[in-house]
Amino acid sequence: MQKIKVLSYNIHKGFTLTNRSFVLKEMREAIRKIAPDIVFLQEVLGEHELHEIEEWPSNCQFEFMAHEIWEHYAYGKNAVYAKGHHGNAILSKFPVIFSENINVSTNRWEKRGVLHVILELPEKQKLHTLCTHFDLGEKGRQKQLNKLCQRISDKVPHTEPLVLAGDFNDWKNNISSELQKRLAMEEFYLTKHGHLAKTFPSFSPFLRLDRIYFRGLNVQSAQRLTGSPWRNLSDHLALFGVFGI
Repeated sequence: MQKIKVLSYNIHKGFTLTNRSFVLKEMREAIRKIAPDIVFLQEVLGEHELHEIEEWPSNCQFEFMAHEIWEHYAYGKNAVYAKGHHGNAILSKFPVIFSENINVSTNRWEKRGVLHVILELPEKQKLHTLCTHFDLGEKGRQKQLNKLCQRISDKVPHTEPLVLAGDFNDWKNNISSELQKRLAMEEFYLTKHGHLAKTFPSFSPFLRLDRIYFRGLNVQSAQRLTGSPWRNLSDHLALFGVFGI
């Protein structure tokens, strides 16, 4: 059985909870020490005139994060503004054979997307990976859930494994039961520990906003990354899991 290590993290555009410190380098080092095979990032900058990365030729955060470790990556541009843009990204040690960003925005203020990437594992096996960041409002999240479920139903065969990760802003904890009922998907931390992980705010988390869902895999371990340095980086904590395939 092959093991696949997965990390999901809302990096808050490289800033700490209070937005006072730019800690992208520290985030990269923390993730590298965990050594995941696949990284799901939310709120990652593709470009921004003001947020320069020291000793790096561009302001592209996902390329900086991937450098020398994750050779393959894809980016979904969602929020575009005068000085740049941000969205979701998937970094991978496995080749990307397909990538598409699906617009699931429901209002003018929150530009959201679902990044669907197919990875090629050893022996030509496909792994579907989806990264997303849902709305703050419940009505918007329900619309986005419907679009997400339709996308998976239409484009992901039941014979091919799937990992869906991101920041779902689901503070009422409704999405897990919906995904299980409609798509037979399970949440990794809930499967291993009997409850969802508290991930926000990072210094003293009480909201269960971040998730890793899966289908066609076996979850072997599920962690919420706490303590130093994680509580001093983004406003969210990261999730880390090991899956067997």
